[in-house]
Amino acid sequence: MTEPRRMLVVGAHSADFVWRAAGAIAVHTAAGGEAVVVALSYGERGESGELWKQPGQTEVNVKRIRHAEAEKAAKAVGARLDAFDLRDYPLRPGPEGIDRLAELIRDFAPHVVLTHPDKDPYNPDHPVAHSAAAQARLLAAGSGVASGFRTAPPSEFLVFEPHQPELCGFTPTVFVDITAVFDRKVEAMAAMEAQQYLQEYYRERAGHRGNHARKATGNSAIRQAEAFQRLLPNVVAAL
Repeated sequence: MTEPRRMLVVGAHSADFVWRAAGAIAVHTAAGGEAVVVALSYGERGESGELWKQPGQTEVNVKRIRHAEAEKAAKAVGARLDAFDLRDYPLRPGPEGIDRLAELIRDFAPHVVLTHPDKDPYNPDHPVAHSAAAQARLLAAGSGVASGFRTAPPSEFLVFEPHQPELCGFTPTVFVDITAVFDRKVEAMAAMEAQQYLQEYYRERAGHRGNHARKATGNSAIRQAEAFQRLLPNVVAAL
């Protein structure tokens, strides 16, 4: 019996996985795979402006709301949420946060890890999340050789599409057809009520990437897609 494929998605803030990879997660879990979403922070300071407009708002309450939203969104795409609550703006995981993430990777042994690109001129937390994920993945894998500590097999490593790809050095190398599960992505986006202004943008982006995927394959049935960039070569038995 083939073991289920496992996917780990590492976001700087609690909603990052929703906009960038909810469709790919839903495709993965619909096929019988397992998925864990790590939110290094709730985005309570820099990603929750609408919530702070409410009189008497507190950081504790914003975190509570953001956690509930992210849990609902993760459930919509069949994933489990692991919230590290490391604070944002600035996000500073430190050695403890990276060790915690590496230990999660050892325990979960994902086949694929998704995170932010290493460059974002408008968001200081996204490159930090990339660095944390990259370091934790390497520490957990032990460079893919026998080590004197517990390791997990090296995973595939990809970055998801940032909000402004042209400014982040992002070049798509993989399109995931999310047409069949797009309703689940829409459900996940709707759960993130604190950032409703992003929902239409990412609906449109899925359509744009669907157009690109149609052109790349000639498959006219593709309506929505998500874009990713491989950071490491993939190994195949044949072309």
